[in-house]
Amino acid sequence: MGSAHRNGYRKETFVLSVDVGTTSIRCHVYDKEAKIRGTCTTKVSLLYPEPGRVEMDPEELWQSFVTVVKGAVLDSGCQIWQMEAIGISTQRATFTTWERKTGRPFHNFISWQDLRAAELVKSWNQSCTMKSIQGVMKVLHFLTRQKRFLAASLVVFSTQHVSLRLAWMLRNCSELRKAVDENNCCFGTIDTWLLYKLTKGSVHATDYSNASTTGIFDSYQMCWSGFLCSLLSLPLSILPKVQNTSYNFGSSDPSIFGVAIPIMSVVADQQAAMFGECCFDIGDVKITMGTGTFMDINTGSKPHTSVAGLYPLVGWKIGHNVVYLAEGNAADTGTAIRWAQELELFTDVCETEAMATSVKDSDGVCFVPSFSGLQAPLNDPRACASFMGLKPSTTKNHLVRAILESVAFRNKQLYDIMRRETCIPISKIRADGGVCTNDFVMQLTANLFGRKIARPSHFDMSALGAAFMAGLGIGFWNSQEELKTLHSTDHVFLPQNGPQGDAKHYQHVLHSWERALQRSMNWYGKCE
Repeated sequence: MGSAHRNGYRKETFVLSVDVGTTSIRCHVYDKEAKIRGTCTTKVSLLYPEPGRVEMDPEELWQSFVTVVKGAVLDSGCQIWQMEAIGISTQRATFTTWERKTGRPFHNFISWQDLRAAELVKSWNQSCTMKSIQGVMKVLHFLTRQKRFLAASLVVFSTQHVSLRLAWMLRNCSELRKAVDENNCCFGTIDTWLLYKLTKGSVHATDYSNASTTGIFDSYQMCWSGFLCSLLSLPLSILPKVQNTSYNFGSSDPSIFGVAIPIMSVVADQQAAMFGECCFDIGDVKITMGTGTFMDINTGSKPHTSVAGLYPLVGWKIGHNVVYLAEGNAADTGTAIRWAQELELFTDVCETEAMATSVKDSDGVCFVPSFSGLQAPLNDPRACASFMGLKPSTTKNHLVRAILESVAFRNKQLYDIMRRETCIPISKIRADGGVCTNDFVMQLTANLFGRKIARPSHFDMSALGAAFMAGLGIGFWNSQEELKTLHSTDHVFLPQNGPQGDAKHYQHVLHSWERALQRSMNWYGKCE
Protein backbone atom coordinates (compact mmCIF):
# COMPACT_ATOMS: atom_id res chain seq x y z
CA MET A 1 0.00 0.00 0.00
CA GLY A 2 1.46 3.46 -0.96
CA SER A 3 2.23 5.95 1.76
CA ALA A 4 -0.40 8.37 0.45
CA HIS A 5 -3.20 5.83 0.35
CA ARG A 6 -5.32 4.25 3.06
CA ASN A 7 -8.72 2.55 2.69
CA GLY A 8 -8.82 3.27 -1.04
CA TYR A 9 -8.72 7.08 -1.05
CA ARG A 10 -5.93 9.62 -1.31
CA LYS A 11 -5.21 12.05 1.50
CA GLU A 12 -3.03 15.14 1.71
CA THR A 13 0.67 14.36 1.99
CA PHE A 14 3.57 16.16 3.61
CA VAL A 15 7.33 16.38 3.84
CA LEU A 16 9.17 15.92 7.14
CA SER A 17 12.32 17.89 7.84
CA VAL A 18 14.67 17.57 10.82
CA ASP A 19 17.33 20.15 11.67
CA VAL A 20 19.98 18.99 14.14
CA GLY A 21 21.54 22.23 15.37
CA THR A 22 24.15 23.00 17.98
CA THR A 23 21.67 23.70 20.77
CA SER A 24 18.44 22.02 19.61
CA ILE A 25 16.85 19.43 17.33
CA ARG A 26 13.70 20.47 15.49
CA CYS A 27 11.32 18.60 13.26
CA HIS A 28 8.72 20.31 11.09
CA VAL A 29 5.91 18.89 8.97
CA TYR A 30 5.60 20.96 5.76
CA ASP A 31 2.62 21.10 3.41
CA LYS A 32 2.59 22.01 -0.30
CA GLU A 33 2.60 25.75 0.48
CA ALA A 34 5.71 25.24 2.65
CA LYS A 35 3.66 26.06 5.74
CA ILE A 36 4.53 24.29 8.98
CA ARG A 37 1.66 21.98 9.99
CA GLY A 38 3.36 20.42 13.00
CA THR A 39 6.55 20.89 14.95
CA CYS A 40 8.54 19.43 17.82
CA THR A 41 11.76 20.64 19.42
CA THR A 42 14.12 19.30 22.04
CA LYS A 43 17.42 20.55 23.39
CA VAL A 44 20.80 19.11 22.47
CA SER A 45 22.77 18.15 25.56
CA LEU A 46 26.32 19.43 25.26
CA LEU A 47 28.99 17.81 27.42
CA TYR A 48 32.12 19.61 28.63
CA PRO A 49 34.39 16.88 30.03
CA GLU A 50 37.42 19.21 30.16
CA PRO A 51 38.06 22.89 29.42
CA GLY A 52 37.95 23.43 25.65
CA ARG A 53 36.28 20.09 24.95
CA VAL A 54 32.70 19.96 23.64
CA GLU A 55 30.92 16.63 23.09
CA MET A 56 27.50 15.03 22.54
CA ASP A 57 26.26 11.53 23.32
CA PRO A 58 25.54 9.73 19.98
CA GLU A 59 22.80 7.48 21.37
CA GLU A 60 21.07 10.36 23.16
CA LEU A 61 21.16 12.37 19.91
CA TRP A 62 19.60 9.46 18.02
CA GLN A 63 16.81 9.04 20.58
CA SER A 64 16.12 12.78 20.45
CA PHE A 65 15.89 12.57 16.64
CA VAL A 66 13.26 9.82 16.83
CA THR A 67 11.37 11.73 19.54
CA VAL A 68 11.06 14.97 17.55
CA VAL A 69 9.92 13.17 14.39
CA LYS A 70 7.16 11.37 16.25
CA GLY A 71 6.29 14.55 18.17
CA ALA A 72 6.00 16.70 15.03
CA VAL A 73 3.72 14.17 13.31
CA LEU A 74 1.56 14.01 16.44
CA ASP A 75 1.46 17.82 16.63
CA SER A 76 0.36 18.04 12.98
CA GLY A 77 -2.68 15.87 13.60
CA CYS A 78 -1.69 13.77 10.60
CA GLN A 79 -0.68 10.15 10.29
CA ILE A 80 2.89 8.95 9.83
CA TRP A 81 1.96 7.24 6.54
CA GLN A 82 1.07 10.67 5.10
CA MET A 83 4.75 11.66 5.24
CA GLU A 84 6.08 11.24 1.70
CA ALA A 85 9.72 11.90 2.50
CA ILE A 86 12.16 13.13 5.11
CA GLY A 87 14.97 15.65 4.72
CA ILE A 88 17.79 16.03 7.24
CA SER A 89 19.83 19.15 7.95
CA THR A 90 22.67 18.90 10.45
CA GLN A 91 25.34 20.98 12.11
CA ARG A 92 28.59 20.41 10.30
CA ALA A 93 31.99 18.97 11.14
CA THR A 94 30.78 17.32 14.36
CA PHE A 95 31.80 13.69 14.14
CA THR A 96 32.06 10.34 15.83
CA THR A 97 33.38 6.88 14.93
CA TRP A 98 31.74 3.54 15.58
CA GLU A 99 32.19 -0.20 15.26
CA ARG A 100 31.20 -1.28 11.76
CA LYS A 101 29.81 -4.65 12.92
CA THR A 102 27.71 -3.51 15.89
CA GLY A 103 27.21 0.26 15.51
CA ARG A 104 28.70 0.88 18.96
CA PRO A 105 30.36 4.34 19.13
CA PHE A 106 34.01 4.46 20.18
CA HIS A 107 33.57 7.92 21.67
CA ASN A 108 31.10 10.79 21.92
CA PHE A 109 30.51 13.21 19.08
CA ILE A 110 33.38 15.71 18.98
CA SER A 111 31.71 19.07 18.34
CA TRP A 112 32.83 21.60 15.75
CA GLN A 113 33.39 23.95 18.72
CA ASP A 114 35.86 21.55 20.36
CA LEU A 115 39.41 22.87 20.86
CA ARG A 116 41.26 19.72 21.92
CA ALA A 117 43.29 19.75 18.70
CA ALA A 118 44.33 23.43 18.99
CA GLU A 119 47.97 22.61 19.72
CA LEU A 120 48.05 20.04 16.92
CA VAL A 121 46.59 22.66 14.55
CA LYS A 122 49.20 25.20 15.63
CA SER A 123 52.12 22.77 15.24
CA TRP A 124 50.96 21.65 11.78
CA ASN A 125 50.41 25.20 10.54
CA GLN A 126 53.92 26.18 11.69
CA SER A 127 55.63 22.98 10.51
CA CYS A 128 58.32 22.72 7.85
CA THR A 129 56.15 20.09 6.14
CA MET A 130 53.32 22.58 5.64
CA LYS A 131 55.67 25.29 4.44
CA SER A 132 57.22 22.85 1.95
CA ILE A 133 53.82 21.73 0.67
CA GLN A 134 52.65 25.31 0.29
CA GLY A 135 55.84 26.14 -1.63
CA VAL A 136 55.44 23.19 -4.00
CA MET A 137 51.78 24.03 -4.59
CA LYS A 138 52.67 27.64 -5.42
CA VAL A 139 55.12 26.37 -8.05
CA LEU A 140 52.49 23.99 -9.47
CA HIS A 141 49.99 26.84 -9.62
CA PHE A 142 52.54 29.02 -11.41
CA LEU A 143 53.20 26.29 -13.96
CA THR A 144 49.63 25.09 -14.52
CA ARG A 145 47.50 28.11 -13.44
CA GLN A 146 45.07 25.59 -11.92
CA LYS A 147 43.21 27.16 -9.00
CA ARG A 148 43.16 23.94 -6.99
CA PHE A 149 46.94 24.24 -6.59
CA LEU A 150 46.58 27.85 -5.46
CA ALA A 151 43.97 26.68 -2.95
CA ALA A 152 46.33 23.95 -1.71
CA SER A 153 49.14 26.52 -1.31
CA LEU A 154 46.88 28.52 1.01
CA VAL A 155 45.64 25.64 3.18
CA VAL A 156 45.61 26.49 6.88
CA PHE A 157 44.29 23.93 9.35
CA SER A 158 41.57 24.94 11.80
CA THR A 159 40.06 23.34 14.89
CA GLN A 160 36.65 23.68 13.21
CA HIS A 161 37.65 21.20 10.52
CA VAL A 162 37.27 17.50 11.20
CA SER A 163 40.76 16.69 9.88
CA LEU A 164 42.99 17.32 12.91
CA ARG A 165 40.34 16.52 15.52
CA LEU A 166 40.05 13.10 13.89
CA ALA A 167 43.85 12.81 13.80
CA TRP A 168 43.87 13.67 17.52
CA MET A 169 41.32 10.94 18.28
CA LEU A 170 43.32 8.36 16.30
CA ARG A 171 46.41 9.27 18.31
CA ASN A 172 44.66 9.14 21.67
CA CYS A 173 42.10 6.32 21.38
CA SER A 174 43.75 2.90 21.17
CA GLU A 175 40.42 1.09 20.69
CA LEU A 176 39.75 3.26 17.63
CA ARG A 177 43.18 2.52 16.15
CA LYS A 178 42.67 -1.20 16.68
CA ALA A 179 39.28 -1.09 14.91
CA VAL A 180 40.82 0.77 11.96
CA ASP A 181 43.51 -1.92 11.66
CA GLU A 182 40.80 -4.59 11.67
CA ASN A 183 38.64 -2.73 9.09
CA ASN A 184 35.90 -2.50 11.71
CA CYS A 185 35.49 1.26 11.91
CA CYS A 186 33.06 3.76 10.41
CA PHE A 187 33.54 7.52 10.54
CA GLY A 188 30.65 9.91 10.24
CA THR A 189 29.42 13.40 10.81
CA ILE A 190 25.95 13.65 12.37
CA ASP A 191 24.15 13.09 9.06
CA THR A 192 26.08 9.86 8.44
CA TRP A 193 25.34 8.57 11.95
CA LEU A 194 21.61 9.28 11.52
CA LEU A 195 21.51 7.58 8.12
CA TYR A 196 23.25 4.56 9.62
CA LYS A 197 20.75 4.39 12.51
CA LEU A 198 17.68 5.05 10.35
CA THR A 199 18.59 2.23 7.98
CA LYS A 200 19.70 -0.19 10.73
CA GLY A 201 23.30 -0.07 9.54
CA SER A 202 22.70 -0.67 5.84
CA VAL A 203 23.75 2.83 4.67
CA HIS A 204 27.12 4.46 5.39
CA ALA A 205 26.93 7.69 3.40
CA THR A 206 27.04 11.48 3.46
CA ASP A 207 26.39 14.19 0.88
CA TYR A 208 28.70 16.64 -0.89
CA SER A 209 27.68 19.62 1.27
CA ASN A 210 28.61 17.85 4.51
CA ALA A 211 31.75 16.26 3.10
CA SER A 212 33.06 19.62 1.88
CA THR A 213 33.04 21.05 5.42
CA THR A 214 35.28 18.39 6.94
CA GLY A 215 38.62 19.74 5.71
CA ILE A 216 39.49 16.37 4.14
CA PHE A 217 37.39 16.70 0.98
CA ASP A 218 38.69 18.08 -2.32
CA SER A 219 35.95 20.42 -3.56
CA TYR A 220 37.76 20.83 -6.88
CA GLN A 221 37.96 17.10 -7.64
CA MET A 222 34.72 16.32 -5.74
CA CYS A 223 36.17 13.42 -3.75
CA TRP A 224 37.90 12.68 -0.45
CA SER A 225 41.43 14.06 -0.56
CA GLY A 226 43.83 11.12 -0.71
CA PHE A 227 46.70 13.58 -0.34
CA LEU A 228 45.42 15.14 2.90
CA CYS A 229 44.41 11.78 4.34
CA SER A 230 47.90 10.42 3.59
CA LEU A 231 49.53 13.55 5.04
CA LEU A 232 47.56 13.32 8.31
CA SER A 233 47.49 9.48 8.46
CA LEU A 234 43.69 9.39 8.19
CA PRO A 235 42.44 6.06 6.79
CA LEU A 236 40.28 6.45 3.68
CA SER A 237 38.64 3.10 4.50
CA ILE A 238 36.58 4.59 7.36
CA LEU A 239 35.07 7.44 5.31
CA PRO A 240 31.47 7.26 4.02
CA LYS A 241 30.37 7.23 0.39
CA VAL A 242 29.51 10.73 -0.88
CA GLN A 243 26.15 11.13 -2.64
CA ASN A 244 24.13 13.97 -4.16
CA THR A 245 22.40 16.31 -1.71
CA SER A 246 18.94 15.56 -3.08
CA TYR A 247 19.10 11.78 -3.41
CA ASN A 248 17.24 8.66 -2.38
CA PHE A 249 19.43 7.49 0.51
CA GLY A 250 17.05 4.60 1.25
CA SER A 251 14.14 4.42 3.66
CA SER A 252 13.89 4.39 7.42
CA ASP A 253 13.48 0.91 8.86
CA PRO A 254 9.71 0.30 9.46
CA SER A 255 10.39 -0.66 13.08
CA ILE A 256 11.39 2.93 13.92
CA PHE A 257 8.31 4.94 12.90
CA GLY A 258 5.87 2.17 11.95
CA VAL A 259 6.30 2.79 8.21
CA ALA A 260 9.29 3.13 5.88
CA ILE A 261 9.85 6.82 5.07
CA PRO A 262 12.11 7.64 2.08
CA ILE A 263 15.16 9.69 3.12
CA MET A 264 15.38 12.10 0.18
CA SER A 265 17.89 14.73 1.29
CA VAL A 266 20.86 15.10 3.58
CA VAL A 267 22.41 18.55 3.74
CA ALA A 268 24.72 20.61 5.96
CA ASP A 269 22.83 23.28 7.91
CA GLN A 270 24.32 26.43 6.37
CA GLN A 271 23.97 25.13 2.85
CA ALA A 272 20.41 24.09 3.74
CA ALA A 273 19.67 27.61 5.00
CA MET A 274 21.06 29.02 1.73
CA PHE A 275 18.67 26.76 -0.20
CA GLY A 276 15.78 27.59 2.12
CA GLU A 277 16.41 31.31 1.51
CA CYS A 278 16.19 30.56 -2.26
CA CYS A 279 19.69 31.96 -2.82
CA PHE A 280 19.97 30.05 -6.10
CA ASP A 281 21.73 32.73 -8.17
CA ILE A 282 25.35 33.85 -8.36
CA GLY A 283 25.91 36.79 -5.98
CA ASP A 284 23.10 35.85 -3.59
CA VAL A 285 24.25 36.23 0.04
CA LYS A 286 22.84 34.58 3.15
CA ILE A 287 23.74 35.49 6.75
CA THR A 288 22.73 32.98 9.42
CA MET A 289 23.07 34.31 12.96
CA GLY A 290 22.56 31.44 15.36
CA THR A 291 25.08 29.87 17.73
CA GLY A 292 27.66 31.26 15.30
CA THR A 293 27.41 33.60 12.32
CA PHE A 294 27.82 32.08 8.87
CA MET A 295 27.94 34.29 5.80
CA ASP A 296 27.72 32.56 2.43
CA ILE A 297 27.80 33.82 -1.14
CA ASN A 298 26.72 31.77 -4.16
CA THR A 299 29.77 31.56 -6.46
CA GLY A 300 28.08 29.44 -9.12
CA SER A 301 29.63 26.38 -10.73
CA LYS A 302 33.22 27.06 -9.60
CA PRO A 303 34.74 26.99 -6.10
CA HIS A 304 36.29 30.23 -4.83
CA THR A 305 39.98 30.27 -3.92
CA SER A 306 40.54 32.48 -0.86
CA VAL A 307 43.63 34.11 0.64
CA ALA A 308 41.91 35.48 3.77
CA GLY A 309 40.18 32.43 5.18
CA LEU A 310 36.91 32.21 3.25
CA TYR A 311 36.15 28.55 2.77
CA PRO A 312 35.11 27.07 -0.61
CA LEU A 313 32.15 24.77 -0.01
CA VAL A 314 29.86 22.63 -2.07
CA GLY A 315 26.48 24.24 -1.56
CA TRP A 316 24.56 21.34 -3.04
CA LYS A 317 24.68 18.85 -5.88
CA ILE A 318 21.36 18.02 -7.51
CA GLY A 319 21.58 15.76 -10.55
CA HIS A 320 24.67 16.84 -12.46
CA ASN A 321 24.52 20.46 -11.25
CA VAL A 322 26.93 21.56 -8.55
CA VAL A 323 26.58 24.94 -6.80
CA TYR A 324 29.54 26.26 -4.81
CA LEU A 325 29.59 28.75 -1.96
CA ALA A 326 32.30 30.84 -0.33
CA GLU A 327 31.82 31.08 3.44
CA GLY A 328 33.16 33.09 6.33
CA ASN A 329 32.12 32.54 9.90
CA ALA A 330 32.28 33.83 13.45
CA ALA A 331 31.87 31.06 15.99
CA ASP A 332 30.35 32.84 19.00
CA THR A 333 27.25 34.88 18.14
CA GLY A 334 24.36 33.26 19.99
CA THR A 335 26.92 31.77 22.38
CA ALA A 336 27.89 35.26 23.59
CA ILE A 337 24.27 36.35 24.00
CA ARG A 338 23.40 33.18 25.91
CA TRP A 339 26.49 33.67 28.13
CA ALA A 340 25.35 37.22 28.92
CA GLN A 341 21.92 35.89 29.87
CA GLU A 342 23.47 33.30 32.19
CA LEU A 343 25.39 36.14 33.86
CA GLU A 344 21.98 37.80 34.38
CA LEU A 345 22.76 40.88 32.30
CA PHE A 346 19.16 40.37 31.18
CA THR A 347 16.34 37.90 31.88
CA ASP A 348 14.89 37.46 28.40
CA VAL A 349 16.70 37.84 25.07
CA CYS A 350 13.79 40.01 23.89
CA GLU A 351 14.95 42.69 26.36
CA THR A 352 18.32 43.21 24.67
CA GLU A 353 17.09 45.44 21.84
CA ALA A 354 15.45 47.91 24.26
CA MET A 355 18.51 47.82 26.54
CA ALA A 356 20.85 48.60 23.63
CA THR A 357 18.76 51.51 22.34
CA SER A 358 18.25 52.98 25.85
CA VAL A 359 21.83 54.33 25.75
CA LYS A 360 23.33 56.49 23.00
CA ASP A 361 26.45 54.32 22.71
CA SER A 362 28.38 51.60 24.55
CA ASP A 363 30.28 54.15 26.67
CA GLY A 364 33.54 53.12 25.02
CA VAL A 365 33.10 49.44 25.94
CA CYS A 366 34.14 46.86 23.34
CA PHE A 367 33.27 43.17 23.45
CA VAL A 368 35.36 40.55 21.66
CA PRO A 369 33.15 37.49 20.91
CA SER A 370 35.82 34.78 20.77
CA PHE A 371 34.98 31.98 23.21
CA SER A 372 36.07 29.61 20.43
CA GLY A 373 38.87 31.75 19.02
CA LEU A 374 38.67 34.13 16.05
CA GLN A 375 37.92 32.97 12.54
CA ALA A 376 38.41 34.77 9.19
CA PRO A 377 40.13 37.09 8.57
CA LEU A 378 42.26 36.86 11.75
CA ASN A 379 42.18 33.06 12.13
CA ASP A 380 43.46 32.80 15.71
CA PRO A 381 42.20 29.79 17.72
CA ARG A 382 44.03 31.11 20.81
CA ALA A 383 42.18 34.45 21.02
CA CYS A 384 40.16 35.06 24.19
CA ALA A 385 36.74 36.61 24.71
CA SER A 386 36.91 39.93 26.54
CA PHE A 387 35.31 43.21 27.54
CA MET A 388 37.60 46.21 27.13
CA GLY A 389 37.08 49.84 28.08
CA LEU A 390 35.13 49.17 31.28
CA LYS A 391 34.77 52.13 33.63
CA PRO A 392 32.73 53.07 36.73
CA SER A 393 30.03 54.61 34.51
CA THR A 394 29.49 51.33 32.60
CA THR A 395 26.02 49.83 33.08
CA LYS A 396 24.38 46.58 32.03
CA ASN A 397 22.85 48.43 29.09
CA HIS A 398 26.29 49.45 27.85
CA LEU A 399 27.53 45.87 28.14
CA VAL A 400 24.54 44.49 26.24
CA ARG A 401 24.92 47.12 23.53
CA ALA A 402 28.63 46.26 23.18
CA ILE A 403 27.75 42.57 22.75
CA LEU A 404 25.12 43.27 20.09
CA GLU A 405 27.44 45.71 18.31
CA SER A 406 30.14 43.04 18.19
CA VAL A 407 27.76 40.78 16.22
CA ALA A 408 27.21 43.51 13.61
CA PHE A 409 30.93 44.34 13.54
CA ARG A 410 31.86 40.73 12.79
CA ASN A 411 29.19 40.75 10.07
CA LYS A 412 30.85 43.84 8.59
CA GLN A 413 34.28 42.15 8.67
CA LEU A 414 32.98 39.08 6.87
CA TYR A 415 31.04 41.15 4.33
CA ASP A 416 34.08 43.27 3.47
CA ILE A 417 36.27 40.18 2.96
CA MET A 418 33.60 38.57 0.80
CA ARG A 419 33.23 41.60 -1.45
CA ARG A 420 36.99 42.15 -1.73
CA GLU A 421 37.88 38.53 -2.42
CA THR A 422 35.14 37.19 -4.66
CA CYS A 423 34.65 40.33 -6.80
CA ILE A 424 31.13 39.03 -7.44
CA PRO A 425 28.39 41.71 -7.62
CA ILE A 426 26.05 41.04 -4.72
CA SER A 427 22.47 40.67 -5.90
CA LYS A 428 20.56 40.21 -2.65
CA ILE A 429 21.21 39.66 1.07
CA ARG A 430 18.98 37.59 3.31
CA ALA A 431 19.36 36.88 7.01
CA ASP A 432 18.05 34.09 9.21
CA GLY A 433 18.77 32.37 12.52
CA GLY A 434 17.57 33.20 16.02
CA VAL A 435 19.68 36.36 16.42
CA CYS A 436 18.15 37.95 13.30
CA THR A 437 14.99 38.54 15.35
CA ASN A 438 16.92 41.35 17.06
CA ASP A 439 16.10 44.55 15.16
CA PHE A 440 19.09 46.43 16.64
CA VAL A 441 21.57 43.91 15.21
CA MET A 442 19.75 43.78 11.87
CA GLN A 443 19.50 47.56 11.46
CA LEU A 444 23.12 48.18 12.46
CA THR A 445 24.27 45.46 10.05
CA ALA A 446 22.27 47.05 7.21
CA ASN A 447 23.75 50.46 8.09
CA LEU A 448 27.31 49.15 8.12
CA PHE A 449 26.82 47.29 4.83
CA GLY A 450 25.01 50.18 3.18
CA ARG A 451 22.69 47.53 1.70
CA LYS A 452 19.15 46.37 2.35
CA ILE A 453 18.79 43.04 4.15
CA ALA A 454 15.64 40.91 4.04
CA ARG A 455 14.47 38.84 7.02
CA PRO A 456 12.16 35.87 6.34
CA SER A 457 8.78 35.31 7.95
CA HIS A 458 10.13 32.36 9.90
CA PHE A 459 13.74 31.78 10.77
CA ASP A 460 14.31 28.04 10.57
CA MET A 461 15.73 28.15 7.07
CA SER A 462 17.90 25.04 7.50
CA ALA A 463 14.85 22.84 8.05
CA LEU A 464 13.03 24.51 5.15
CA GLY A 465 16.03 24.00 2.85
CA ALA A 466 16.23 20.30 3.68
CA ALA A 467 12.47 20.01 3.12
CA PHE A 468 12.73 21.80 -0.25
CA MET A 469 15.46 19.40 -1.41
CA ALA A 470 13.58 16.31 -0.25
CA GLY A 471 10.38 17.59 -1.84
CA LEU A 472 12.08 18.27 -5.18
CA GLY A 473 13.42 14.71 -5.12
CA ILE A 474 9.92 13.17 -5.00
CA GLY A 475 8.06 15.74 -7.12
CA PHE A 476 6.31 17.27 -4.09
CA TRP A 477 7.59 20.56 -5.55
CA ASN A 478 8.57 20.77 -9.20
CA SER A 479 11.25 23.42 -9.57
CA GLN A 480 13.40 26.05 -7.87
CA GLU A 481 11.22 28.70 -9.51
CA GLU A 482 8.20 27.25 -7.70
CA LEU A 483 10.15 27.35 -4.41
CA LYS A 484 10.83 31.08 -4.90
CA THR A 485 7.06 31.72 -4.98
CA LEU A 486 6.75 30.00 -1.58
CA HIS A 487 9.40 32.17 0.11
CA SER A 488 8.00 34.99 2.28
CA THR A 489 9.70 38.05 3.81
CA ASP A 490 8.86 39.46 7.24
CA HIS A 491 10.83 42.74 7.08
CA VAL A 492 13.37 44.51 4.90
CA PHE A 493 15.99 46.59 6.75
CA LEU A 494 17.14 49.59 4.72
CA PRO A 495 20.39 51.41 5.56
CA GLN A 496 19.73 54.54 7.61
CA ASN A 497 21.73 57.66 8.34
CA GLY A 498 21.59 59.23 11.77
CA PRO A 499 23.52 60.22 14.89
CA GLN A 500 23.83 56.62 16.07
CA GLY A 501 23.31 54.48 13.03
CA ASP A 502 25.36 55.22 9.96
CA ALA A 503 28.70 53.69 9.06
CA LYS A 504 30.49 57.06 9.25
CA HIS A 505 29.46 57.54 12.88
CA TYR A 506 30.65 54.04 13.69
CA GLN A 507 34.13 54.36 12.13
CA HIS A 508 35.72 55.37 15.44
CA VAL A 509 33.84 52.68 17.36
CA LEU A 510 34.87 50.07 14.78
CA HIS A 511 38.50 51.18 15.06
CA SER A 512 38.42 50.79 18.85
CA TRP A 513 36.81 47.36 18.50
CA GLU A 514 39.49 46.26 16.03
CA ARG A 515 42.16 47.31 18.56
CA ALA A 516 40.37 45.19 21.16
CA LEU A 517 40.47 42.23 18.75
CA GLN A 518 44.24 42.60 18.37
CA ARG A 519 44.76 42.68 22.13
CA SER A 520 42.70 39.53 22.58
CA MET A 521 44.71 37.54 20.06
CA ASN A 522 47.11 34.74 21.08
CA TRP A 523 46.02 35.22 24.69
CA TYR A 524 46.12 31.58 25.68
CA GLY A 525 49.42 31.10 23.88
CA LYS A 526 51.00 33.72 26.12
CA CYS A 527 49.75 31.99 29.23
CA GLU A 528 51.31 28.63 28.39
